[in-house]
Amino acid sequence: MAINLGGVALGVGIILLAVMRWIMKEKKRLGALVPFVLALLYGMLAALAALGSLSALGAVTWLLLWAGNVAGYAGLVWGIGGNAPDVTRSHNLVLTDGGYVIVFLLTLVLIGLLKWGPKQSKAKIVLGCVAGILIALSGNVAGVAAVPLGSGVNFAGQGFTGVFG
Repeated sequence: MAINLGGVALGVGIILLAVMRWIMKEKKRLGALVPFVLALLYGMLAALAALGSLSALGAVTWLLLWAGNVAGYAGLVWGIGGNAPDVTRSHNLVLTDGGYVIVFLLTLVLIGLLKWGPKQSKAKIVLGCVAGILIALSGNVAGVAAVPLGSGVNFAGQGFTGVFG
């Protein structure tokens, strides 16, 4: 699936609002920003790894990307009067089998945090994931994020399969 400029703008807008809240309401406490940033990175990883695959994570990622694309397009084109061209990257992220294990484990941790975590961080986690999904496929962000995220997850997965494989 392609991402348009409106979807990316919505993702960046979510990040800007989270930073504004962190500065104005949470008094720049680093601990208050951590759930959002980790969820943002997970959302980017989920979009880079699972989008387009026939999987539950791929379906959820596709649905959130589609909704963000539509909302961002509507806001940018119909709300402001601009244009929303396609800004999708051209290369897919390739994960090893161990890398997919790490994505699976991170997904379980995310589900656990949403189910049993503090109530005030649930919105941060969901919004962080959505923002990560929306910005991950843009050409520039994907180029910068895919290498460290993919390499880090593949490296961790190699360690996991070395211990348990």
